[in-house]
Amino acid sequence: MDSEHSGGEAAGDFLSGQLLIAMPGIGDPRFERAVILVCAHDNEHAMGVAVNQPVEGLTVPDLLERLNIKATIEVPPDLVLLGGPVERERGFVLHTRDYRSPEMTLDITDQVALTATRDVLEAMASPSGRPRRSFLALGYAGWGAGQLEREIRENVWLTCPADEDLLFGADYDAKWSRALAKLGIDPRLLSAQTGQA
Repeated sequence: MDSEHSGGEAAGDFLSGQLLIAMPGIGDPRFERAVILVCAHDNEHAMGVAVNQPVEGLTVPDLLERLNIKATIEVPPDLVLLGGPVERERGFVLHTRDYRSPEMTLDITDQVALTATRDVLEAMASPSGRPRRSFLALGYAGWGAGQLEREIRENVWLTCPADEDLLFGADYDAKWSRALAKLGIDPRLLSAQTGQA
């Protein structure tokens, strides 16, 4: 394996824990200006959740109420995010690792994890066991074997390390520009032509 790609939290050439930043002209409106956390990546597939695409008018308390989850605290009116185009009826909670669901939590990095079961929603609605930071997303983005690697080679996506503010901050419109800034890129200078350096 090429050792120059093994920096940061990614293992070898795998990108779990890294952010994907959509390049201008991606050609798919579902991913325009998307910032996606890669949650799982191996030889067979990749799976990620967008961190900057809110579902307008749908808040976490609204969704908890629809699911008949009784809150014992005042749940912040955070917007629910659209995690991606696959299984949009399924919820995924990205959260800090101070919360764990036995056998159901997927550790992504030393700081963040993903849980897709009802118990994490119940924890978000209670004063104890609640993750310090979290967001709820509907759906995910998925890639088949070699597909994500090919898209990165074709400059469809840039990658950068994730940080808590990019993941959990509420300024969704600025996340794409802020992720590019982490790489030293001014988004105003990017061409809509992919493949251009």
